[in-house]
Amino acid sequence: MGQTIACANQKGGVGKTTTVVNLGCYLALAGERVLVVDLDPQGNATSGFGFDRSSIERSVYDAVVDGVQIGELIQPGPADRLDVVPSAIALAGAELELAPVERRERRLARQLAGISDRYDYVLIDCPPALGLLTVNALTAADSVLIPLQCEYYALEGLTQLLATLDLVRDHLNPGLSIKGIVLTMYDARTNLSADVAVEARRHLGEIVFETVIPRSVRLSEAPSHGLSIQGYAPDSAGAIAYAALATEIRQRDGRATSTRADLRQAAMAS
Repeated sequence: MGQTIACANQKGGVGKTTTVVNLGCYLALAGERVLVVDLDPQGNATSGFGFDRSSIERSVYDAVVDGVQIGELIQPGPADRLDVVPSAIALAGAELELAPVERRERRLARQLAGISDRYDYVLIDCPPALGLLTVNALTAADSVLIPLQCEYYALEGLTQLLATLDLVRDHLNPGLSIKGIVLTMYDARTNLSADVAVEARRHLGEIVFETVIPRSVRLSEAPSHGLSIQGYAPDSAGAIAYAALATEIRQRDGRATSTRADLRQAAMAS
């Protein structure tokens, strides 16, 4: 049985979707069976995998709101062993539609329970808000992966998210853990990025991944081509970083049989 990881941060523009898309691709490249669930109404993970959102007939909305079995909504992704449950604009109204529904916080959890044994990793891309959709993801997840941008006020925003995680543990999902915090948008040319990284490691310790994701033009360009960074610029600094993050996660889980260098070489050769 695999694990479900919600990628969450209530602040937008921190590299959350970029992390889900690229981490998913590199985990699949390493041989893991991966499912990405795009729970963000903006659907950036969906388009980032090359799907045309205007042509998607059924999405995660149908599972969460209408109770369609999520297994019927799975589509093959752009890489072997990588599947996707796409988003749709209808998801923007899901929180209002679910408001009167009993046990509304557990809609996604019940859906994923039936398919979790098919995958090694289920990655949920959450909306940039701490609303009902994100609570659904946190209730369904075993752990949460938190992208933390190396910018001013980043640690203050993290405090609010950690408080929400405590509430979810107390009332909905006692087993929810923090998978780790990944530093994103790191700019080695600035003192600010270095200062945020130092403060994050000082306050949060080992839950902060060693891997740091750099600020990268290539990472920003890849989604406009409907490609992961591995498909767009596999020798770029962003690609190397996400390959390293995938390996670090697998090492923490006791699943890695290759080094970061091995994974990077495989990515560049594919």
